[in-house]
Parts: sequence; C-alpha cells; structure tokens
Amino acid sequence: MPDTPGSLHRAAEIIKKYDGNINRIQFDRRIDPGTVFYEVTATGEAYRGITRELAEIGFLQTSIKPPDFLKFAVFLPHRPGALFEFLNYTTSARANIAYIDFDDRGRHPDRLTVSLSLEQNPEVDQLLDQLKSRYRLEILEYDTTGKRLDDTVFYVRYGQAVRELIGESEDSFILAFLADTNHIAQELTDRGSDPHKVFESVLATGRTMNATSGEAFYADVQKFSLGETTTLFCFQLPCGGNLFVIRTGDDMVMVDTGYGIYHRDVLTMFSRYGLPDTSRFSRIIITHADADHCGAAGFFPVPAFMHAGTREIIRTSNRAYGSRNADSVLEAFYTKMINLFSKFNSPSDIQCFSGPSGTTRGIFPVIGTVEIGDITLEVLESLGGHTFSRSTFIPGNGACSLPRTALSIFPVSRGNGRITVP
Repeated sequence: MPDTPGSLHRAAEIIKKYDGNINRIQFDRRIDPGTVFYEVTATGEAYRGITRELAEIGFLQTSIKPPDFLKFAVFLPHRPGALFEFLNYTTSARANIAYIDFDDRGRHPDRLTVSLSLEQNPEVDQLLDQLKSRYRLEILEYDTTGKRLDDTVFYVRYGQAVRELIGESEDSFILAFLADTNHIAQELTDRGSDPHKVFESVLATGRTMNATSGEAFYADVQKFSLGETTTLFCFQLPCGGNLFVIRTGDDMVMVDTGYGIYHRDVLTMFSRYGLPDTSRFSRIIITHADADHCGAAGFFPVPAFMHAGTREIIRTSNRAYGSRNADSVLEAFYTKMINLFSKFNSPSDIQCFSGPSGTTRGIFPVIGTVEIGDITLEVLESLGGHTFSRSTFIPGNGACSLPRTALSIFPVSRGNGRITVP
C-alpha cells in the first residue's frame, strides 16, 4: 500500500463494502512502510470481490518477485522546476524513491544521486531511455536479484531470504509464511521485543540447520552391548534431538529420527557405524511430536508407533495441541517454522499404542510393549515435559496441567534375566 494518508481507510472501505470482518491488522513503518497485513473473514464471493478491488487499485500483493534496484547520478540544470520535471519521469514509471541526495554546497554540487525500486523490467528500460534522452546520466548500481533493496521493501527481501533457505516455493506459500511471521512479530512486539530481532531469529533458525547439514554435519555417538546379539546405538544430532537404534539378529528398531534435514547425513552416519541396510528396520518408536524427534520418520517405509496425542500434534501442526496454550499464536508458528526449515517428513503409517492397561512402572502408566529379539521394552506414559505429549505438574496441588501423553521406553527383560543399560 502507498505510504500516504488515507490508504488504510481506502482498504478498510473496500472490505466493509463486502461485509468482510477484519480479524487482524498490522502495520509498522519501522519494518516496512509499504506493507500492511489484514486478516479478514468473509464469504467466498465477498473474498473474491475484496481481492479484485484491492488489486485494481494496486494494493494487493500476490508475488514476492523483487523489484529492480537502480542507483544512478543525474545532472540536472540549475533552474526552478528542474527536480519537479525529473520526478515526473520516476512517478510515471511507478518508481519508489529509496534514496535521493543533492547539495549545491557539497562535494558534487552539480549532481543529483537517486536510488529507485521499480516493479517491472520493461518500465526500468523505458525510464532509462527517457532519462538518457533528457539528462546526462551515470548508472552507479543496477540489480535485479533483490539483494540491494532497502527496507522500503522489507518483506520482499525477507521472502527472498526464506526462499534461499527452503528452496523454490510458490509465491502463495511464501506470502502465507510471511503473514504468519508478521503475526508472531506483532505478538512479541506487544510484549516489548524488537520486531527486527524477531524476524532475524526466525531466519537464524533456518540458517543454523542449513549450516549443520551436509559437510558440516556432526554427531555424538555411543554404542552399548545389551547381550551377545543385541546392540544399542545412541546418536546426538545437531540442534537437539536424539536418535537410537536397537539392533538384534536381522531386526532393527529406531527410537526417534532426528530432523528431516539431516536424513541423508544420518544414512551416511549409519553406514559409518555398521548400519548400512536400512531395510532391516521393522518399525520406528516416536517418543513425542517435536520435529527433532520425528521429523525424518516419513523417509522410512515402516510403521511409526506413537501415543495418540503425538499423532494429533503431527496432524494439527501445533505442538501446543491439547494444552491450555493450544490457541497460542507463538506455539502454532513455532511448529510451522521448525517443520518448514527442518524439512519435516510426516510418517505415512502411524500406529498408536492402545493406552493405559492399569499396569504401572512406579508412578508411570504402562501403555504398551515393544518386542525386539529376546528383549521386551515397556512403553510408559510420562507425567511432564514441554509438549502435549509431555505434561507438567502445577506445584502445590498435585494436578497435571496437561494431559499425559508422552512415551518412555523401559527395558523389562532379556530372556530369563534383567537388562541394565549403562
């Protein structure tokens, strides 16, 4: 939207015309003086009318293609009206002036320096042709990648940065992600945060994951013998999340998977530690639904066993599902963000444990068992943690603040004896 008086009013007038209800609006000149976010509830027919009229007056953004950036020096005659005549050309080309500088007592008293953002390539060429025919011109910078743009197009630049992290995506997807990011920036700004730091923190998450994959991947590894034929491998991957493999005979079971972005690296790691044949995996056990624990499950064509609550977190893409924070903008966005940057790949074959049977292990309900070779593992429902699948206690009254839905596995027996895991 143009940064002029009445622009917000004009958009609101169009939304009102079609009986649209504005649920959220956010504009902050400190971030981007030309972008306003509206969330509107309307009928399908009204939505089409609203978007059509907004597009007709140039208010609706449907693409994040960066406008061209042009910086040049122009030599104007020293007479009244010279600048006015020059600006007629830039206005006709729909150019947004990002920088303009002239001082007849400065180092370059005969030169006007201008930086422009233009929306379409043909208009750049047309503008240059017009200016060259009228003025002496020196091109200082010309960029079509968006890397030189200033903060008058902050969200365009930000969308390009997101795309560099996740690869090519439809503009509609990037725009939706920008809207979600803007929403949490709005929420955190209300709590006293610097909005620019919020946006940078989101990008830092994706950049860190990219920077720890491929040649930069690393892991801490432990290997334990659980008997003559059974071995436990423990892998701690970058950015959090543990992955365990239990191998016995011809069978292998994986407990948690790590982030999806590390899948290729994990396969290389498996091969390095004598686990090259992933077809031997018979199943995956998921402890809870955070992406660092189950984000690569969909890469393995085997059943993924989990608690029903964990399945619902995956289905809703909201790590706060089932908690008192289920409607939190921050929790929902975090889940979408981490799933996006970590390349979350949901398991296709989900099987849930049946639930408490009345048996307990200490204070923990037993909700199932896992057999692998001559080992029996009990699956326990936990009482506390940081997601719906890990509930917590409210101090003082002994009540749970969230449902009990996480998993722990506990070795029960190996043949006739008991297992002690170091």
